[in-house]
Amino acid sequence: MFGARKMTGGDCLIETLIEWGVDTIFGLPGDGINGIMEALRTRQDKIKFIQVRHEEAAAFMACGYAKFTGKLGVCLATSGPGGIHLLNGLYDAKLDGQPVLAITGMQFHDLLQTHSQQDIELDKVFQDVAVYSARVMGTTHVRAVTNLACNKALTFRGVSHITFPVDFQTGEMDFEHDTSKRNVHGHIQPVESEVRMGAPEEFLTAAAQLIKDCKRPVILAGRGALGATDELIALADKIGAPIVKALLGKAVVPDDHPLTTGGIGLLGTRPSQEAIEKCDLLILVGTSFPYIEFYPTPGDAKCIQIELDRSRIGLRYPVDVALNGDSRTILSSLIPKVLKKENRHFLESAQRGMDDWRKDMIKMATREEMPMKPQVAAWELGKRLPENAIVSCDSGTNTTWWARHIPAKRGQMHTVSGTLASMACGMPYAIAAAVAFPDRLSVAFVGDGGFTMLMSEFITCVKYQLNIKIVIVKNNSLGLIKWEQMVFLGNPEFACDLQPIDFAKFAEACGARGYTINRPEECASIYDEALSYKGPVLIEAVVDPNEPPMPAKITVAQAMHFAESLARGEPDRLNIAITASKAGLRQMI
Repeated sequence: MFGARKMTGGDCLIETLIEWGVDTIFGLPGDGINGIMEALRTRQDKIKFIQVRHEEAAAFMACGYAKFTGKLGVCLATSGPGGIHLLNGLYDAKLDGQPVLAITGMQFHDLLQTHSQQDIELDKVFQDVAVYSARVMGTTHVRAVTNLACNKALTFRGVSHITFPVDFQTGEMDFEHDTSKRNVHGHIQPVESEVRMGAPEEFLTAAAQLIKDCKRPVILAGRGALGATDELIALADKIGAPIVKALLGKAVVPDDHPLTTGGIGLLGTRPSQEAIEKCDLLILVGTSFPYIEFYPTPGDAKCIQIELDRSRIGLRYPVDVALNGDSRTILSSLIPKVLKKENRHFLESAQRGMDDWRKDMIKMATREEMPMKPQVAAWELGKRLPENAIVSCDSGTNTTWWARHIPAKRGQMHTVSGTLASMACGMPYAIAAAVAFPDRLSVAFVGDGGFTMLMSEFITCVKYQLNIKIVIVKNNSLGLIKWEQMVFLGNPEFACDLQPIDFAKFAEACGARGYTINRPEECASIYDEALSYKGPVLIEAVVDPNEPPMPAKITVAQAMHFAESLARGEPDRLNIAITASKAGLRQMI
């Protein structure tokens, strides 16, 4: 009972979420969820509601919240179009394995499937994205459905969805008269648990034997190893293995650590790619890195996979020993069984390659010519970020500069839309981080294309006075698409130019601080001033649109496609050719 009225369906929903430890919900009000909004209004001391400007952003925020906290991320949208808007952010959560609960409104229950306004059966719409999608069938159904939705999302690290007819949200709960005869009141109770599975002894022994027999081991670590930094370093040091990092595992080991060769894939490093190509044992730790062309050729290397999700074992590469469980738990059990390798030639070769790579990256990031290079904007920012900073990146050419030129320091958190690779995720992620950790600096490193998709959410930063810094790599282009058209297909770019926006003035119009960096020598003073300000800041870094985000090792086909695109009439072919030449990519032209 709440005062003179009984608990409503909306009250029951929010009370159950609070029991599950939910303290924040991202969403946008609407008449299809007014009963839920009233339940939130009356519980503002227990649970925060963060108002967004677009439901897609709410879903991205819920995903980012889950990534940064490890807890259940929750988003809320009204019926019909509001719920549909959530889908992109929810697919981001699904593909990156994050526990998210989406709550949507629905038309009055007795008007469903009668062509009423916003009469969309969202439980059916969400069936592909969700591990659990349910329609509330009455007020006494709410607790059981909510409990199961939270449990499923956390257990399977995926998306759960509840859609809630609007009349059930405000309907009072009457267990004496409304409950079916088989539904015993009180049979549901939220129970949180933590998965810490360990591998059988014989499997650990088999893995240790493979490590003993190999000469060129490599560890490929991903997001599932983010809580096992010390254990990863201990294993790598004991067996003389370079640690290669999938993009979502960027923060698993600091980028300046001598045992890592950095990333892999199109945005990775040359030493990482060479180590993977030459290894005779691949140890996968908490990753199902999706680009199978960057793995060893099947049969060239043995493989040990440490993975919590059984369905992902053997997904990318043939596995000789599977260790199903939490990365930290498994590594802690495996390390004592492994003999220390005295031969460290393979590791030392990778380290020499990484020393050269780092020198090349610093050279690229300290160029002073104009137009300013995007690497400069990334490098100068990265140098200034504190060890507890939380860095969110968007999808585009900016992802390349983040991956290579903003080093992950120990204590920092970094993330990106890893598998969906969706544009527009960067700022919503950063908002979620700032809400979850108000005492830490939250930074979004984004491109102008991705930022403008959900740029209204900068107003959300201002509304809640978040300690957030948005750095926009401004090249007035859909840069990655432009280079994909040229290098992957050999076509001249088409429809990639963007109408310029003065983002600094936009920030000021929103009530925040805005800065513009035009020249390399301006980076230090502007970053220092912007980062020292406690509140929302937007910084646009105007960069060379013709700077190529090239892979660590350029294939013959890529070089041929690039040359073909210039020959076929690429609009800015002269400047692109000059920039590529200066960047040391003469083999491309």
